[in-house]
Amino acid sequence: MLSLFVLFFLSLSGLLYAKSSDGNTVLVIVEEAQKDEFSVFFDDLKAEGYSLSFRSPKADKPALVEYDVPSFSHVVILAPESKHFAKDITPQSLVELVSGGTNLLIALSAKQTPLSSLAAEFSLVLPPAGTPLLSFFPERTDPPSLIPISPPSTSNILSSDLAPVWFSGIPFALGSNPLLFPILPAPPESFAGDVNSGADALVDAAEKNGEGLWAGSQVSVVAGFQAAGGARVTWIGGVDMLKDSLFQKPVSKNVKSGNAKLTRDITAWTFQENLVLRIDRTEHHLVNSTESLESYTTNDNIVFTAYISHFNPKSGDWKPYSGIQDMQLEFTMLDPHLRIPLPFVPNTPGKYSTTFRAPDRHGVFKFVVNYKRKGWTHLHSSTTVAVVPPRHDGYPRFLSAAWPFYIGAISTSVGFFLFSAAWLAGESRDGKKAKGTKAQ
Repeated sequence: MLSLFVLFFLSLSGLLYAKSSDGNTVLVIVEEAQKDEFSVFFDDLKAEGYSLSFRSPKADKPALVEYDVPSFSHVVILAPESKHFAKDITPQSLVELVSGGTNLLIALSAKQTPLSSLAAEFSLVLPPAGTPLLSFFPERTDPPSLIPISPPSTSNILSSDLAPVWFSGIPFALGSNPLLFPILPAPPESFAGDVNSGADALVDAAEKNGEGLWAGSQVSVVAGFQAAGGARVTWIGGVDMLKDSLFQKPVSKNVKSGNAKLTRDITAWTFQENLVLRIDRTEHHLVNSTESLESYTTNDNIVFTAYISHFNPKSGDWKPYSGIQDMQLEFTMLDPHLRIPLPFVPNTPGKYSTTFRAPDRHGVFKFVVNYKRKGWTHLHSSTTVAVVPPRHDGYPRFLSAAWPFYIGAISTSVGFFLFSAAWLAGESRDGKKAKGTKAQ
């Protein structure tokens, strides 16, 4: 009886602390000798209810995938200087892991490692090896490679009251992939270069009209990647950002650094606690009807409705969400024939609805909702229906625009009838007269 009570208590605790919409199992890949350097970070994850498993980069167990099924919901790689990884930790295997729905948090370093080639798979462009991010402003006693960065105030991922954070690592430029976006941009006065000859890099770049210069807000130190399948990947330019030493280092007198809070915000987004949406169901029917049809007639008035919910990390459940202001509905046949707003319905949480008239063209159409915004879960829904021409008895019996043709047809028919009657009657009288003359 006691064991059953303990089991029930543990399961209840799991429900209370499992804040991620994707699961609470985390695999941390880190060197055994460096594990204590991230104790605050690991303790914070455990306090949030995550179950951590540790593995060195060269170890084979615990496996990332068993029987073609991911073993963990999230993977954190904190071994940026390791040049040799196990056979299941390769760029290709990690890409497949993301395709399978596993979230990744990856920290980089200034050295060239297999993770550097993995970054190219996500459209990240890294600077040359050995060129960390440098900044000589503001004036401080710390080395130029240890930089205080003020987070943006308009981010939907980071907290608005976040204090400046310490960063030491490399920046990276973002490619043209629309799934990639910056989370923490580099300071405008910073640049990537050799620590011993940082100023010379600026002079050389100036002589080449800026060619080869990695500087300013055009590069980032933390970036996010929202995969099409729903998984999330976060890239951090320096692993030192997650260490206890920078968590506890003040940015100014009596001002604690925001590294701990920044890390909490980043992991909350990466592990799908925040900004998670889903489409519960969609409906379509004719106006003044509730029955969903498999086919509609051209020029029908159709009502389309979508129900959307938002994951609440505090309660761990899904709640209706009406905060989307710019969602659209497409009615497509190869190309969109209609693209109209899909607004939320007032006083009905989570309900978005619109009414439109089917185009005057028959074929196979789709109701498509494709909502993609940086940081948010991508919403996609596609429902196929047929649009057919009216049946033979579906057309109106008389058309007002066709009255001239109706009158012409009727007058022609009446004229033909009168002409035929007159012709036949005249022929009969002539026949009688001819017969009477012969008798005389």
